[in-house]
Amino acid sequence: MTVKIGQKVESFTSEAYVNGQFKKVSLNDYKGKWVVLFFYPLDFTFICPTEIKGFGQLEGEFKNLNAVVLGASTDSVHSHKAWFQRDLPEVLFPVLADTTHQVAIQFGVLKEDQGIAYRATFIIDPEQVLRYVVVSDLSVGRSVDEILRVVQALQTGELCPVSWKPGQKTLGRA
Repeated sequence: MTVKIGQKVESFTSEAYVNGQFKKVSLNDYKGKWVVLFFYPLDFTFICPTEIKGFGQLEGEFKNLNAVVLGASTDSVHSHKAWFQRDLPEVLFPVLADTTHQVAIQFGVLKEDQGIAYRATFIIDPEQVLRYVVVSDLSVGRSVDEILRVVQALQTGELCPVSWKPGQKTLGRA
């Protein structure tokens, strides 16, 4: 069953490539933290490395917000390793190897006819409740700055108007 906004996310475990190593990663590893889980279609492509580098460049800012970044695609850890070592050595966050497609199915983002994930972003709060979802077609990259802004807005616990930024006035309690 696909998880929906406001629902607790059932934990998942997946093999992942993490800074040169293969590790098992579970959502439960991050209880008490905000989780930004983003899916991308394939390794060795054109748009995906721009997004992954974007998340890598802002990873410290996410960490400052008690948030972790997890990437995910249906490629293997071996594909991740070959690609990241060659093209993305500065990226340190875990990248799930969802070769069974179970995580993509859980989040409703598997493009079944191709066996790949749509471009999708999920923000999960420290109690593991899904708070934000954006899914797009394969041809348009996402804005990592916007995802960071949304984490900041969610953390206020308040109503945040259009284009709200940290330091600006909110509209009161949510």
